[in-house]
Amino acid sequence: MAYEVDLGQFKIGAGHRPFLIAGPCVIESEQLVMDTAGRIAEITKALGMPYVFKSSFDKANRTSITSFRGPGLDKGLTILAKVKQQIRIPVLTDVHTEEQATVAGGVVDILQIPAFLCRQTDLLIAAAKTGAVVNIKKGQFLSPPEMGNAVKKVEDAGNQRIVLTERGSSFGYNNLVVDMRSFPIMRRFGYPVVFDATHSVQLPGGGGTKSSGQREFVEPLACAAAGAGCDGFFMEVHPDPDAALSDGPNMVPLKALHSLLLRVLRICDAAATPPDR
Repeated sequence: MAYEVDLGQFKIGAGHRPFLIAGPCVIESEQLVMDTAGRIAEITKALGMPYVFKSSFDKANRTSITSFRGPGLDKGLTILAKVKQQIRIPVLTDVHTEEQATVAGGVVDILQIPAFLCRQTDLLIAAAKTGAVVNIKKGQFLSPPEMGNAVKKVEDAGNQRIVLTERGSSFGYNNLVVDMRSFPIMRRFGYPVVFDATHSVQLPGGGGTKSSGQREFVEPLACAAAGAGCDGFFMEVHPDPDAALSDGPNMVPLKALHSLLLRVLRICDAAATPPDR
């Protein structure tokens, strides 16, 4: 059975139009967030693509103790609430503790469980109990079928508003690969499956005291995922990735987003199952 997930302004999964989750990796400033969210909203509206804004108030999983983490819970949620109210789009942020999930669940539309925490039972249950949509990123250390255990934890907590995200699997040191079989496998659980096109090209720890990345491979991998039948795309986007305070090497430049989305949507349309089949 294929579940659709209602986000209020639109629905995802179950044959609905592929949607986009996008924004800067971390909240660097209110101005950056508002400007980027507004521009991406314009691009996706022109393409007829449903859009969810994403940015993090705290990046707890950083390579170095000196890495920039963000403005923190209170200030970050205030900025995300402003995006939601003024630009009138759903918003997503990741959470790392049960307390964060409970508080953030009252503000944002989607709570994201980071890949490294996808087996944390108490965190999954806390997120589920808020009633928000729960986006579970597949751990780099898990096979696609194992995500069924994370799904069941959220379901058993009374929440069937679930999204699953593929973000690559560890392949040796400082490298990730994406198994395109992951999309049909995880869709068997009945929920929408998203492709994280930017974290999949990350080189974890590849920069010594920070992660590196290969943004030139975002487009070919996103196109492959579109052909494999994903329900949506996750892309971290920044006006100037080379100056970004987090994940710059794997983020999509804002100026390149329109052409990238246009291409992947064409592939999604071509790969869609005809109505009579």
